Amino acid sequence: MSIRPIRLFGDPVLRTAAAPVTDFDKELRTLVADLTDTMLDAPGAGLAAPQIGVGLRVFTWYVEGQVGHLVNPELRLSEQTQDGPEGCLSLPGLSMDCVRAQSVVAHGFDMHGEPLVIEGSDLLARAIQHETDHLDGILFIDRLDREARRAAMKAIREAEWFGTDTQVRISPHATGGLGL
Repeated sequence: MSIRPIRLFGDPVLRTAAAPVTDFDKELRTLVADLTDTMLDAPGAGLAAPQIGVGLRVFTWYVEGQVGHLVNPELRLSEQTQDGPEGCLSLPGLSMDCVRAQSVVAHGFDMHGEPLVIEGSDLLARAIQHETDHLDGILFIDRLDREARRAAMKAIREAEWFGTDTQVRISPHATGGLGL
């Protein structure tokens, strides 16, 4: 498969809700392979299709040595929360503490259209929530409190990669934080 360019903060695709997958075909399997290759190359703990410019509800993760993917996820979140560092491959070099649910039960499908249930806590729960947010056009900085978000936006404006005039902003695959 192939490593694809990662879209950066400012690219409109990152703020657009992704469409549900309806065709579980060879194209989808290629997309999952490309997402996996790109995520592992970056390296990151997760990568959603919009981050490579594809507006479909698909993401991959790599947590504790396990690689997986989920199509058309629906989440059930625990009431217990965790607060910890989070980063994003679309926001290279930025890491901020972010509150997430402690555990998650994610229902969806694999790339062949078979039903799939993923249960996770801690980092896996964080990765699944982060990537599902990408599918809804939400970035982790949107989940920060006002002061932390202000600090994040200042760091983004000062970042070397920010401020290019191109519509498509491509990551140099620099990592910071968990690179979800």
